[in-house]
Amino acid sequence: MADKEVILSKKGYKELEEKLNYLKDVKRHEVASKIKAAREFGDLSENAEYDEAKQEQGFIEGEIREIEYKLKNAVIFDDANKASGVVSLGSDVKVYDTDFDEEVVYTIVGSEEVDLDNNKISNESPIGSALLGKKVGEIAKVQVPDGIVDLKILEVK
Repeated sequence: MADKEVILSKKGYKELEEKLNYLKDVKRHEVASKIKAAREFGDLSENAEYDEAKQEQGFIEGEIREIEYKLKNAVIFDDANKASGVVSLGSDVKVYDTDFDEEVVYTIVGSEEVDLDNNKISNESPIGSALLGKKVGEIAKVQVPDGIVDLKILEVK
């Protein structure tokens, strides 16, 4: 099975690298120290501190493998190369939601950088995929559970 591409911005890639370095250089050593200290308590079969430290170690190692996979399969999109006025990865898109009579600004990102609290939506989401390739003045029709929502594109940055 082929590895799946992981779409990241330059900033997102850098943040993952920093997190990986932190996990490898700091957290691994902290957990190793906890395991060593817990071993000194004696009988490991009934040692809750040891069990907890080993569980934390497993979690950290899993997170390290996941981040390494993402970095290995990363495809970095460059905001500077996006077409002017056309919605693409990295675009900030101001839309008018006709159903709710409100304006919303979305940032289109890869699925690894989604942050719904800050309106960063995935290019694979229903709204993100409907907006991709559209220009100012066009209407994006988005399939939602209650039907179809029309989003009029007001601005693309």
